[in-house]
Formats: sequence, C-alpha cells, structure tokens
Amino acid sequence: ERESDDDSYEVLDLTEYARRHHWWNRLFGRNSGPIVEKYSVATQIVMGGVTGWCAGFLFQKVGKLAATAVGGGFLLLQIASHSGYVQIDWKRVEKDVNKAKKQLKKRANKAAPEINTLIEESTEFIKQNIVVSSGFVGGFLLGLAS
Repeated sequence: ERESDDDSYEVLDLTEYARRHHWWNRLFGRNSGPIVEKYSVATQIVMGGVTGWCAGFLFQKVGKLAATAVGGGFLLLQIASHSGYVQIDWKRVEKDVNKAKKQLKKRANKAAPEINTLIEESTEFIKQNIVVSSGFVGGFLLGLAS
C-alpha cells in the first residue's frame, strides 16, 4: 500500500543537536560527565595513579631509547668527522639554523590562539577532575622513577 502524501515528517537538525551535546556524551552516553560525579575519591586516585605509572614507565623507556639513538648518531657523526669521512660546512649550518628560527617564530605567532584554547581546555579538564589528575601526576612520577 502507498502512503498518502499528506503524512508529516519530523525533521531533526543535527547541527543544533551536535552543539548541545558534547562529543563524550555521544561516545559514552549521557551519564559520562566528569569522573568526580561517578566514582569515589579512592577509586579516582587509584585510576589516576595506575594510568600515570604506566605513562611514566613508557615515557622513561622510550626516552632512554630515543636518547641512546640520538647520542649514538652524534657520536658516529663526530667520529666520521674526525676521521675525515664527513666534511661539515658550518657556515651553511648556521645559515640554515637561522632560517629555521625565523620560520618557527612566524608559525608560533600563527598557532598562539589554538595553543591558548588547548591550554584552557586542559586546565578546565584538570579542574573538573582534580583527584584523578593528581593521582596521574603521582603515578607518572613513580613510573619515571621505576
């Protein structure tokens, strides 16, 4: 059977819906506000501490690996330079470094509003979840030390 043409349809404006609902509500549901509202203080500290420790431990391991690779590369370059295998044009290096500095200054001035917005959002998140954030910082420091 065909439906009549006089049926009415409800139109849903998705742009207005998206403005009213944050991305985490769409992803996790309506009850996914700040963690403070959902868990006890002890649970929040443990969650923050465990995730912080994992992040600190990984940061330490990756940092050691990166430092070893960069240091080893500089050592090999220095040995090759002293042995005569590599000739370094220091005037060209200085010119390129100065050029890179100028480009970085230009880009830094353009990115300032985006960085300020990111800092404000991060600060607001930390304020809303201060217990988890402090647990994370403590765990991160312990992860770096272990």
